[in-house]
Amino acid sequence: MKSINFKFMGEALLLAIGIFLGGRSIKQGIVQFKEMDRTVTAKGLSEKEVKADKATWPLKFKELGNDPSELYDRIERNTQTVVDFLKSNGVKNEEISLAPPTLVDQQANMSYSSETVRYRYKANCVVTVVSKDVDLVRKLVSRQTELMRQGVTIVGNEYDEGSVVSYEFTGLNTIKPEMIAEATKNARKTAERFAEDSKSKLGKIRTADQGQFSIESRDQNTPWIKNVRVVTTVIYYLND
Repeated sequence: MKSINFKFMGEALLLAIGIFLGGRSIKQGIVQFKEMDRTVTAKGLSEKEVKADKATWPLKFKELGNDPSELYDRIERNTQTVVDFLKSNGVKNEEISLAPPTLVDQQANMSYSSETVRYRYKANCVVTVVSKDVDLVRKLVSRQTELMRQGVTIVGNEYDEGSVVSYEFTGLNTIKPEMIAEATKNARKTAERFAEDSKSKLGKIRTADQGQFSIESRDQNTPWIKNVRVVTTVIYYLND
């Protein structure tokens, strides 16, 4: 009878020990989970002003006439005038491209009237410069009115994006590592301040997202100056 009691007591003791150890494991697991779940999300910004390294300049002009043959000769002559102006001022031949002129027969328009429309044909012509020499392009843009003296009027307005000089910065890959490092550093500073205020210590990085780089003109008056921007988002663990 006593052996039976000892057996029962032994089983009870083993069960109690198992519950105790199991409770400790569960408790430790909850604590670890909470510690892993205690995080802070910080964002770090990096901005840099750079000069554009590529310019695309479309020089548009129009020709009007009633005789297609005469109109073609004038288009060819004025296109050459534009090309000569560019080359004589330092633009390389490989930086110049000519688009075929688009010819519009205005008589095909139902509202056409010989009394109100003097010329039947209208031709749109474009000579495009794509150059890495941004300073040269800027200088020539300010001198394009010189073409008027030679009978070529460059047309365009602010509402026609295809007639405005566009400036690009193509060297993003050369400054990416430096900017990402700066943004990450700024994110860490923000997280460290938060940890200090919350009486915690900053732990390891849980996740990091470098974000998308954006390149925009600094302002409307200086489109050749670009503002490069990136925001890095970093999640850190917090330790007591």
